[in-house]
Amino acid sequence: MRYLTARKRAEGRGAGHTGTARHWSMTVSSVALAFLVPTWVYLFGSTLGQDHAAVVRAFSHPFLAILTALVLVVGMRHFAMGATMMIEDYARGTARKMLVIFVISLAWVIAATGLFALIKIAL
Repeated sequence: MRYLTARKRAEGRGAGHTGTARHWSMTVSSVALAFLVPTWVYLFGSTLGQDHAAVVRAFSHPFLAILTALVLVVGMRHFAMGATMMIEDYARGTARKMLVIFVISLAWVIAATGLFALIKIAL
């Protein structure tokens, strides 16, 4: 007969010990996006409806180019972390692993494509 305490039965199961770090990272990125996105929308909105040369001229300025790059990178990182948390909460098994890989890959592909397009426009 085995005598196990509740603590011994629970050891090795449960928390991955990364919850606080992930929560803090999501909080920091959401605060950063709260400032970045409205600024970017205002500056990007001023280029809407203009011809190609005016848009290229606007994005060739370092401030708008750097702001756009920050919105892409921070936004996609925030998306990947949030979607990963959601998938980990609701999916199980192999589907969970495949969905996490897909979401992280999708975020990096979108960020890389956006940065490539931004570099092509800015340079």
